[in-house]
Amino acid sequence: MRRAAAAIMVGLSLALTGCSAGAEPPSDSPDGELTVFAAASLSGAFDQLAEDFEAANPGTDVLPITYDGSAVLATQLLEGASADVFASADGRNMAKVTDAALAGGAAAFATNTLEIAVAPGNPLGVTGLDSLADSELIIVLCTAEVPCGTASETLIEAAGITITPASEEQNVTAVLSKVKSGEADAGLVYRTDIQAAGDEVTGVEIASADAAVNVYPIVSLADTPNPALAAAFVDYVLSPTGQKVLAAFGFGAP
Repeated sequence: MRRAAAAIMVGLSLALTGCSAGAEPPSDSPDGELTVFAAASLSGAFDQLAEDFEAANPGTDVLPITYDGSAVLATQLLEGASADVFASADGRNMAKVTDAALAGGAAAFATNTLEIAVAPGNPLGVTGLDSLADSELIIVLCTAEVPCGTASETLIEAAGITITPASEEQNVTAVLSKVKSGEADAGLVYRTDIQAAGDEVTGVEIASADAAVNVYPIVSLADTPNPALAAAFVDYVLSPTGQKVLAAFGFGAP
């Protein structure tokens, strides 16, 4: 596995753009269509948030959310893709967007850590990161450019082990899919992915997982044609109502 120099961003400090974790949705209901780019690990939670937001704000339409690795989404925005809101799984890829003046300050809204996904029942007896150094196991990881890959490298390097992955994927969903299908014996994914997968996989906790906490930021983009609607969705994610949804999907508080 390529060893990236960048370490995982822990304790991310982000400037809030007129909103806070305790903010409630605005009293005047916005309307219009909303385009959201979000990290792949947010798929279940953000689908639910979008549905709830539309129900709370008649006249709004959250278009099908674009999910992918945060690095992929940031690159698309830098290359001119149009969106109203961007939710990243880390601050490094969010900074690419804000540093390019495509958005103002971002707000942290959730945290996540890694677990090892294995086949149901853990038939190969994986007990932790050390088990993944076994050359007979087929291991899949995220590529280092995306947040789950950066976090994986941080934990593997801290453990002092060498893992040779069979493949490196562009997002965490692809890693989980290979474990589900039996193409891989194990993969490093977020704890929220393990929860969402139900009985399709078994999760093996990583004792040192807290050494690589991913902090998720969200921002409304500068070129949004409907800034009021974009800000309202960001506020909804940050509100107690939005935070309850995220917690139900296994995300930690920011």
